[in-house]
Amino acid sequence: MILSALITSVGINLGLCLLFFTLYSILRKQPANITVYAPHLVAEGKVKEGGNFNLERLLPTAGWVRKAWEPSEEEFLSNSGLDAFVFMRIFIFSLKVFAVGGIIGMFILLPINYLGSQLNDDSDFQHKSLDSFSISNVNNGSNRLWIHFSAAYIFTGIVCYLLYYEYLYLSSKRIAHFYLSKPQPNQFTLLVRGIPVPPGSTCHDTVEQFFLEYHPSTYLSHSVVRRSNKLQSLVNDADKMYKKLTHMKQKNDAPKRQRRDGCLGLFGRKVDIVDHYERRLGDIEDNVRMEQSSQEATVVMSLVVRVISNTSTYSVITLNLKEVRAAFVSFKTRFGAAVALHIQESVNPTEWITEKAPEPRDVYWPFFTVSFIKRWISKLVVFVACTSLTVLFLIPVAIVQGLTHLDQLETWFPFLRGILRLSVVSQVITGYLPSLILQLFLSLVPPIMIMLSSMQGYISWSQIQKSACTKVLWFTIWNIFFANVLSGSALYRVEIFFEPKEIPRILGEAVPSQASFFIAYVVTSGWTTMASEIFQLTKLISNFISKIFGRNSDDDFEPPSIPYHSEIPRIRLFGLLGVTYFILAPLILPFLLIYFCLGYIVFRNQKLPLASLLILPLPILTLLFNEYCQKRFFPMFKDYPAECLIKKDRADQNEYNMFEFYNNLANAYNDPALMPKQYSERSDSHRSPLLHSSEYISNGN
Repeated sequence: MILSALITSVGINLGLCLLFFTLYSILRKQPANITVYAPHLVAEGKVKEGGNFNLERLLPTAGWVRKAWEPSEEEFLSNSGLDAFVFMRIFIFSLKVFAVGGIIGMFILLPINYLGSQLNDDSDFQHKSLDSFSISNVNNGSNRLWIHFSAAYIFTGIVCYLLYYEYLYLSSKRIAHFYLSKPQPNQFTLLVRGIPVPPGSTCHDTVEQFFLEYHPSTYLSHSVVRRSNKLQSLVNDADKMYKKLTHMKQKNDAPKRQRRDGCLGLFGRKVDIVDHYERRLGDIEDNVRMEQSSQEATVVMSLVVRVISNTSTYSVITLNLKEVRAAFVSFKTRFGAAVALHIQESVNPTEWITEKAPEPRDVYWPFFTVSFIKRWISKLVVFVACTSLTVLFLIPVAIVQGLTHLDQLETWFPFLRGILRLSVVSQVITGYLPSLILQLFLSLVPPIMIMLSSMQGYISWSQIQKSACTKVLWFTIWNIFFANVLSGSALYRVEIFFEPKEIPRILGEAVPSQASFFIAYVVTSGWTTMASEIFQLTKLISNFISKIFGRNSDDDFEPPSIPYHSEIPRIRLFGLLGVTYFILAPLILPFLLIYFCLGYIVFRNQKLPLASLLILPLPILTLLFNEYCQKRFFPMFKDYPAECLIKKDRADQNEYNMFEFYNNLANAYNDPALMPKQYSERSDSHRSPLLHSSEYISNGN
């Protein structure tokens, strides 16, 4: 890639960033978009939809940038939580690292690289290859490479120093946040699996007898998990319907309450939306009754469906649900829960298996209805699917790499030679199009990984997201970094597989040669994607369509969270690119700095034998530092120490009404499908259910 192609790519993406920021500054002020750009405020009841027209709302402003910098770390931590706080600290840490790296790279290494003559590039400045700014242009054996050698050690030392103090800072913040937090159910509760139920007994009685015998002083209560997947699906549908119904009643807008009951609200007869939703809600209640009649009785639970209307009518449903050999066990103190968590409960290690309980709202209930064999098969299927996806993704990678080499395109498509030699076309194709195509393909990966992770038997949404994050990270590192490096050069040399000794040399040539592609990728994937994140194009279109067809999305009621599973892998990939190309191609550093600045606002092989030999201790020292950090800091992020748990337990006895908390804790981990719900008017026998009883009988648990 030549310099003018990079400038073209930067210009296109910079224009898109400015466009997104301008549109955001205008659209965020429109009352109709309040649920898109301020969903948390809507959920908390601080703002409402609607408002009079104001000409000032059509003028772009930059006040939102100043407001993004205003909150202090303490305010951000208290308002957004520890996860979001740590996420923002990743940007701050990256800014510190690459600010120092940018100074060294841009003012020391870049001029040295440009003054080299290894590549013999006699083009004018505008048409110079970007390789002229990389280490590939430094003459083999030149003493100037000692400067690169020294910079590698200096940069590594700075990164380790900053990383150490970042770990220290975050661990202290985590403990401080723990001390200031109110008692949470997940701090006192464990999930117990593999419960051995004797013949003639129940899981409920077995759990109670076991913990009263072995944890008599700390055991408080337990909640046995039951199979309620079909009922849960019905109750979820009822919850969504109830939210829509409540939202429509609050609007009091008679004209907008009329729509057609056919496809997309365009076909069918006109109906009153409120009456339509009330009838559908009644149908779901009928289906709940049929679901309970199809269950085989082992444990009897009762579900009270409370009716919301002008009258206080109640409908009582008795449910017969099977027990699952798993239970949420709560303790009187955090220390008691920690003791039960870290000791083996039974002689048989496959029985009475304990693990931390997630937050009640974070529990992924479908996990408990899947058998061990199904979970094992699911993990195998997920592994095969991830491997297949990784291999198939090499196809767009190869296409992208072909676009970065015009000579290859002219060979493959000789009839396009005249068009490809046009200056503007060649600059767009080599500078902007490859990274754009790759980013479009890559955007499909995170939702696929979320879907695959949900099949692996995790007990909480956060574990599913963490698993998806790991999958996306390794997928990204392999397919974006290694696959692009190899497909750009090494894969065109099949002989390397017959000469393994040549692999280090070829990689040493391949990695610097791909610097231009990764610079363009940072600009496209980093700048534009981050700017589009604040613009929220998908949600904006969804909100617009819902307004037109008189429908209301559930997003109005459930504010979105940060997509950690897609953002963290992107940040870590850019960190890898920055550390890798700090020495090889420092021109990438300012583009990374701009990306991290945007992210913070939005989210808040050369021949020098002696130097090559002396650089070997560097990765060893880095691994030793990593091992030290694992021993020094990782335990602090995995579990709270006994000292903190006991101090917090004692403090809570004086500061909070623990008796009331214990009463709430006993019901905190009940299946949401079994909790009292408030719905619309009770359905009558004339309504037709959404599902027929025969379907339930044939598919019942």
